[in-house]
Amino acid sequence: MKHFTSVNDVPNLELLKQDAQDLASHPNMYQEMGKGRTLGMIFFNPSLRTRMSTQRAAHLLGLSTIVMNIGKEGWNLEFEDGVIMNGDKAEHIRDAASVMGQYCDIIGIRAFAGLDDQKQDYSEPILNAFKQYAGVPILSLESATLHPCQSFADVLTIEKHKHSKRPKVVLTWAPHPKALPQAVANSFVQWMQQEDVDFVLTHPKGYELGETFLQGVHTEYEQRAAFENADFIYAKNWSSFHSYGKVLPIEENWMVTSEKMNLTHNAHFMHCLPVRRNVVVSDAVIDSPNSLVKDQALHRVVAVQTVLVHM
Repeated sequence: MKHFTSVNDVPNLELLKQDAQDLASHPNMYQEMGKGRTLGMIFFNPSLRTRMSTQRAAHLLGLSTIVMNIGKEGWNLEFEDGVIMNGDKAEHIRDAASVMGQYCDIIGIRAFAGLDDQKQDYSEPILNAFKQYAGVPILSLESATLHPCQSFADVLTIEKHKHSKRPKVVLTWAPHPKALPQAVANSFVQWMQQEDVDFVLTHPKGYELGETFLQGVHTEYEQRAAFENADFIYAKNWSSFHSYGKVLPIEENWMVTSEKMNLTHNAHFMHCLPVRRNVVVSDAVIDSPNSLVKDQALHRVVAVQTVLVHM
């Protein structure tokens, strides 16, 4: 596996899942694999779980890590070609990425959507620039449109806790005071389409994802109807795709509550974190025995560890 930027980079998902289960049972089985090699981690945006889980995964493989926060610890980077660099951008991505590739064997990139220009965000300028100029494999630590490490961890979490061969999995939109990217939702939809699950997407009208991600997806606009007999409820906010980056006025209360969870088949609750308590989900739900948020976070380590082994 040369790069890991989406589920489409995975040649054999079943093999990847099996290797992850083996690593979960024997986390030190490849502790010498990364000896003498370096993982660079380049952050254009904040991180807690991604940063710590990726470093932990790297250390379990014997990899050294170099972490840099662009904008705080590095020069402001220019991504446009042919520009006269007489502004606040001190270095071009062509030069920066190629140098980083000489120092690192794999480079992880975390770069969110700006939510101002849909066309630019969905062209993944930062991720693709590193793929073009770094000369080494690129690991997405969340891009403008996808978060494959999170989705792989979510798949592993569902696999561990499912009680039926084909569980019903619901991805529900939830309220948020700020405009958030579609990356986690896009990615989760992609990975669920590869799994043997009864997958349902629910959100208010106006919050449809891009058509690229909706082919074959069952969308239910009534949240309570979607929740009926569900085995897993995954809550996540995303801003409008068609009214790009906007928070549209919603009259209905879409927060996940105990009353709504009672409509399910004793479902597990999932969220990638961080989460706005009592806005996205009530305390009673996220703190209940059916909440898997901590297990999802734990699976982030083995997910990245497995991906690094394959890369």
